[in-house]
Amino acid sequence: MTEPHAQREHDPERTLERLRADRKVRAVAHAGSAGTEFAWAGSQPVFVTFERDLPAPRTDTRAGITTERFPYDRLEAWRDWEYARVDAPLALLATSRVAYDPTGHYGRIQRTLWNLSEPQLAAHREELLTAAHVRLEAAARDLTGPGHGVSPQVLALTEARRVALELLYPALLTRLHLWPEFEIRLPHAWRASAGLRFPKAVYRLEALYAFGGETEARRVLLATRGLGLLEQERRARAAFQAGYYDGAVRYLRDETARIHHADLPAWTHLTGARRDKLGTLLGVNHAPLGPAALEAATSLLDAVRQGT
Repeated sequence: MTEPHAQREHDPERTLERLRADRKVRAVAHAGSAGTEFAWAGSQPVFVTFERDLPAPRTDTRAGITTERFPYDRLEAWRDWEYARVDAPLALLATSRVAYDPTGHYGRIQRTLWNLSEPQLAAHREELLTAAHVRLEAAARDLTGPGHGVSPQVLALTEARRVALELLYPALLTRLHLWPEFEIRLPHAWRASAGLRFPKAVYRLEALYAFGGETEARRVLLATRGLGLLEQERRARAAFQAGYYDGAVRYLRDETARIHHADLPAWTHLTGARRDKLGTLLGVNHAPLGPAALEAATSLLDAVRQGT
């Protein structure tokens, strides 16, 4: 039988009560799909807090509940768009749902983000595109050309994907005045939000991930065994069982690149079995590699700039 105390620790409502009662916590919001009409079996409770005496942002996960914690001075600073656009987690702040905001600062941040003018959105989009261009040029300089082997080709693919998700997809959504929500169903969300309006951009974004529906999702899930991806496999399997096949694949491709980043520069020195598993997870047999990956990301950049 589950202990009552354990049940309380898993209860988002009790977590919210605890956060609101903490004098250091000056704002709390819900994030993600848990508790909304878009919730599904894999939804996980997420809270966003601003706290006094917190020296730097941090993420805590306890009993399946994640808390994204930020210093209180950011709550004050990010009311100003000129400060927020530099280092704030804009999508997280814009799409979260305020639960406790005695100062009103969190609400002001959200009103600012949802009421940006067209010139402000265009300027923000250009900043994101410029940053993407700089990173893609750096990757082309460092990871392609004579003398580069297999490892740089894989690294180029993972960097192209990071640029696409961190910069180019958010830039695309500025055309719709939307903010991305980075949960495991992400590919299904970008199709719903941008697929009809910007088919070329979405097509180029998906080409980087080499989706293959249920069959590819099944292959990728099997490849997680023995690589220390137990939590990631659990979440991806929930997405698979719910029918979010491409969401499961996207999540495992990116999580593999993040967790096993140290393996990528040593690709040719890995054991054959480990290399095969990582290759399946990353999709190296189907996705563009090296210069082709960077060219695909550049084509995505052009489509975002043109709004196609």
